[in-house]
Amino acid sequence: MLAAVRPGSWNFPLFLHVLGATILVGAMASAALAARVSGATATLRALPFRILLVVAIPSWLVMRVAGQWIESKEDVQGDPTWLGIGFSVGDAGLVVLLLATGFAWWAAKRPARKWPRLTATGLALVYLAALAVAWWAMSAKPGA
Repeated sequence: MLAAVRPGSWNFPLFLHVLGATILVGAMASAALAARVSGATATLRALPFRILLVVAIPSWLVMRVAGQWIESKEDVQGDPTWLGIGFSVGDAGLVVLLLATGFAWWAAKRPARKWPRLTATGLALVYLAALAVAWWAMSAKPGA
């Protein structure tokens, strides 16, 4: 079989899942960059925290809820590798996302300390790399 046509009722939850994931990737890249350079000026200090709080966390929620929604509609047989990777990165990523948000808040409140800003940068980059792996797994579907 070269291709499979999915039912039209799957389009909206799949769209929301992909939209949430795309915005999450952009938010994490923006937060990592903003956290890295936020020590330069006082106006940029709160930017990483705001990006993570206002963009990344809501987009994670949309991505995760829509992912569960589309998975329940698809009724995937067994436990495919690509689905396990996606759920693992999504679930564990929430912890990393919340930690990065906390460190970004701390860095904004205590600008004299450099390590909270660098920790937020590192966590954002780690989660960005994990999201790249999940994106590959969800699109390439290894083991399917």
